[in-house]
Amino acid sequence: MTLETNKTLGGVGALLMVITPVAGFAGGMFTGLLGLVGLILVLIAMKGLADHYNEGGIFNNTLYGVVLTIVGVIAFIATIVVAAASFLAEFGTDWETLSTDPSAFSNMDWTQFTDLDLIFRNLTTVLIGLVILFVFVVIASIFYKKSLDSLAKKTNVGLFGTTGLILLIGAVLTILAVGFILIWVAGILLTVAFFSIKSEPVQPLQPPPSTT
Repeated sequence: MTLETNKTLGGVGALLMVITPVAGFAGGMFTGLLGLVGLILVLIAMKGLADHYNEGGIFNNTLYGVVLTIVGVIAFIATIVVAAASFLAEFGTDWETLSTDPSAFSNMDWTQFTDLDLIFRNLTTVLIGLVILFVFVVIASIFYKKSLDSLAKKTNVGLFGTTGLILLIGAVLTILAVGFILIWVAGILLTVAFFSIKSEPVQPLQPPPSTT
């Protein structure tokens, strides 16, 4: 693919990822799919740019970051499932019973909900999941920054480096609401950075040497 194609794919992909949370708040039906398509387009663009500039780290570090983010999310979801299953078990029920018996939920003994020890155990499990997710996201953002720093040097678009820095700061601050805002802002900057890549001038054809 040409540099112009990779530039367009990356810009459109980043824009789709920026739109995803906005569409989610607006009640969009396919927001998850929108974000996934955006991520795939960005990965394709990063691979194309890595090949174009002969710098494998541009794509490899991005891929490592994506894999680490996915692993972190899966680990977090697993802890939520474990906590929920443990919580239901204390009430003498499980997922299968709830899905097959409409009255199971209303028949649960909710007096146990005042058991502070039960609540503390499950909240601890969820907290562990959040810590795991946080660690994976921060490490992933380090790889993203490495990739964007390399891209900034190759394209002479300093905004890529700025994007990587803001993304890393946002990842560290995800323990606060401002972190998620910074990550979203980094997505906007990434979109602008992709579209700011200057197309390489076409080299004029050299006339064939004269035979006279």
